[in-house]
Amino acid sequence: MASPRPRTYAEAREVSSSNSELGWWVFMRISGLLLVFLVFGHLWTNNIVIDPATIDYDYVASRLAQPGVRIYDTFLLFFAMLHGVNGLRYSIEDYTKRPGRRFWYKILLYTVSAIIFVLGTMTLWAFTYQEMGDAVRAIGATQ
Repeated sequence: MASPRPRTYAEAREVSSSNSELGWWVFMRISGLLLVFLVFGHLWTNNIVIDPATIDYDYVASRLAQPGVRIYDTFLLFFAMLHGVNGLRYSIEDYTKRPGRRFWYKILLYTVSAIIFVLGTMTLWAFTYQEMGDAVRAIGATQ
């Protein structure tokens, strides 16, 4: 029978095989709490403060033109990706018995996650949304 998951810092310290595992255990608790506030803040500003029916490309472009919103969304992306990837890594560790297969699953997980994070960050920071909007409207006009 498997030992129960640690619930306190002292229990986690006893069962951790390394300090990095203990660090990830602490990170999961802190990032989970931060994500609650980040996600609800995002939902509040986009669904409660304004009418969701009025959200269109121009609203999103004007919102993402603000550096504070970009920083906020970057933190949301960073914590959500890292929290989710670490949770999936735990699942791979728990349910994949063969070390070789476990290694390749984690390599695939890290590669796909890095690509998604880079693309998400580029989407937030590398584009001017006015130019993108003009390009999107031009494509829509030609169809």
